[in-house]
This record gives sequence, structure tokens and C-alpha cells, in this order.
Amino acid sequence: MGKLENKIAIVTGGASGIGKGIATKLAAEGATVVVSDLNETAAKETAAGLGNRSIGVRTDVTSRESVDEMIRAVQAEFGHIDVLVNNAGWDKVGPFVDSEVADWDRVVAINLYGTLHCSQAFLRAVEGQERAAIVNIASDAGRVGSSGEAVYSAAKGGIISFSKTLARETARQGFSVNCVCPGPADTPLFAAISADNPKLRTALEKSIPLRRLAQPEDLANAVAFLASDEAAYITGQTLSVSGGLTMA
Repeated sequence: MGKLENKIAIVTGGASGIGKGIATKLAAEGATVVVSDLNETAAKETAAGLGNRSIGVRTDVTSRESVDEMIRAVQAEFGHIDVLVNNAGWDKVGPFVDSEVADWDRVVAINLYGTLHCSQAFLRAVEGQERAAIVNIASDAGRVGSSGEAVYSAAKGGIISFSKTLARETARQGFSVNCVCPGPADTPLFAAISADNPKLRTALEKSIPLRRLAQPEDLANAVAFLASDEAAYITGQTLSVSGGLTMA
């Protein structure tokens, strides 16, 4: 049996990249996965490959109405929810002095408000359960900063702080809230960001002690542990999965 047998787990931004890696790992550990993504077609395709009655649902995490509808649909389908992985994210890289307010709004809406919307809706849905787990995907940018990602770093730093407070508020209910902070990861988002700077990948690989970018499964392994009952006594923690690029 997997460590997530009979668990219902929501993964936002779960159709591709790190999110897809997380969804795949949770399903391999026995979970039924709700692949929540803005791209409904991709969400359903990813879910179809997971088995375990997994489903794909279109969700816009910046819209509270969309998030509430997703939670209602999951409860109607399965009767309970056990795990929420707040993975949906977006960034636009460039010097802060040249950035546009519209892009700030989008970065904060997706990364920070998306996490707030989903976490509150999830917690209201699981009230009274003996166990529930939230795993928030932040970033080492929120711990140590990252040039060209000022607003993204601010949003991810907010997620880290939010997770600690939420962990305190939910501990007596037996819930856990933890953060996983990826370092540079080999994902479609990274490919888009680095398209104009092909030397970025090589420079990062040289600076990472383990000499490679993270693969989605590297992050997924950490998430699966924190989502499981094996980690029931771990809450309010921030774990960097960065190949040694940052060390707490």
C-alpha cells in the first residue's frame, strides 16, 4: 500500500511541470488526485493518465467563485478531501524598476491570492476531520531573493509566512501546513523564462552543488512525504529542495 492510500488530494496547477510531477507521485502513492488547472483539457489529460479515479477540473485560483466551485465539485464526487497542494504559480522576469503594475497584480493574484483562496476554501470543507494536510509550493526566491523576480519573491515570501501562521491556527485540529521551496527546476515555466538567455541554465547548473536543475519528481517526493500521515507531527516547516543551492 502507498502512503496516501484512500486520500483525496487536490493539486493546483497540476496539469504540467512541477504540478504534474506532484500529481503523478501522489497517485503512485495511492491517492485519488484532483488535477486543478486553468487549462481544462490538459488537466483532464493528466488525470486520465493517473488512474485511481483521478479527475481534472478547470479552476482559476485568482477567482474565489471558481475555487469554491472546485471544492464543491470534489466534495460532491468523493465525499471528503484530505490534501491540498497549492502549486499554481506564474512569473514574469525582469528588473523591478522596469516592471508594470499589471504584472505585479497578476503575480500576486496567482501566487499569493491563489494560495489564500484555496487554503480557506479547503479548510472550511475539512472542518471536523481528524487529519488534513496543506503543502504550499513557495520558492527559494522567497527565502533568499532572486534577481529579476522581485514581486514573485515577495509573493512567495508571503506564502512562507502565511504557512507558518496557518500551521499555528490549525494545529489543534490535527492539521499540518508546510512549505516546499523549489530551487531552479527544469519545467516549461523555466524554459519560457530562459528562452532569451540560453546561458542561464549552464550558469545555474554550475552554481548548484548537485550540478543539475531540479526535476519535477524531486519536488514531488518531498510533497508526498509532507502530505502523508508519516509527516503528521511536522507542521509550520519550510523545506528547500534545491540541490544544495540554498542551505537553511
